[in-house]
Amino acid sequence: MTRGVWLLLLALGLACTPVSEDAATRVGGVSRIVDGTPAPEDVATVVLLARRTRCSEPAPLLLCSGVLIAPDVVLTAAHCLDLFGPEGAHEVFLGRELMPRPSEEGRFVRVARAIIHPRYEPKTHAYDVALLRLASPVSVSPAPLPSGDVVPMAGEPVRAVGYGDTKDVDEPSGQRRQGTLRVTDVEPASFRAGPAPGMSCVGDSGGPVFARDDTGRDVLVGITVSGDVACREEAVNVRVDALMVDFIEPFLALPAPAQSTTLSPEALCLEDCENDAQCPSGLTCVVTEGTGGRCLLPALREGDFGATCTEDTACGVGGLCARLEPEGTDACRCFTPCVPPPDPEPESPREPSGGGCSTTSGLAIFWVLLLAGVKRRR
Repeated sequence: MTRGVWLLLLALGLACTPVSEDAATRVGGVSRIVDGTPAPEDVATVVLLARRTRCSEPAPLLLCSGVLIAPDVVLTAAHCLDLFGPEGAHEVFLGRELMPRPSEEGRFVRVARAIIHPRYEPKTHAYDVALLRLASPVSVSPAPLPSGDVVPMAGEPVRAVGYGDTKDVDEPSGQRRQGTLRVTDVEPASFRAGPAPGMSCVGDSGGPVFARDDTGRDVLVGITVSGDVACREEAVNVRVDALMVDFIEPFLALPAPAQSTTLSPEALCLEDCENDAQCPSGLTCVVTEGTGGRCLLPALREGDFGATCTEDTACGVGGLCARLEPEGTDACRCFTPCVPPPDPEPESPREPSGGGCSTTSGLAIFWVLLLAGVKRRR
């Protein structure tokens, strides 16, 4: 069997395994930088999330951190896109606290496009960076990019920011944190740093690392990509100045894609699409052999999007309140599949009601697959 099949079987097997509340918290919990402090001023640091498709689903799933370098561009780590790929469904959150629920000042924005550095090496984390184009610009000051003599220097302090693990079970989860590290080794495209006393950890991948210039201003000099498993000894970071000419500047020079929607969300069962640009709200145009393309929302079948809603019960018996946009009064719409799902099979008389093993949520299976591929990546 392929490794992917084994992972799927493992996930399905664990889906019938009772999960304690403590274990579920350890698997799905999100916290922050080790030995760090809150970072209320670092508004350009963001969270990278799997795009939410249901309006009544549990808390958002944090994948990585990232940093805004233009009103509609985020720089993050390339391996943060491994699970869904650069064409996958992602969004970002800007705000101080993501968990247990977004704070009032936070904002979700859909990712419209993602590209990975062409020299990215997964095994070594060389050039482990990606750029994300947001579906709409945000009114947040981007992080200053490096210029001149602002580069990481051995022995000098740097400051890492992110939403990653704190290794402290008593700390509340999901807050933006900062920590001071000291540069230990500098290479042409990367640098390493040790605790001073802060240290980046799991979930901080893609987050910014800052150094001070002569005026005392923080400048973006690195992106967190890896480190030791215990988050105690070493952090590996990609140098931002090594990305400027060949990767960042050409992308920033590209014009933002035009917003053109030609298909109505209410008539997607009747109208074919030819490309993603014709689909509303970032839906994907999927073409199957012998039929025209259909605009699909990730994790859902073909269907129409009708009246606005806030929860599934507003959409009738068995209805689904689906999320078209990350936020807004019209973001959530009642979803109706083009072909109704088959009626469930009647329960076997030999199977007692409520018997058998109870399944875990799709979120738990998601984390099993995710953790199976995690090595030393931040």
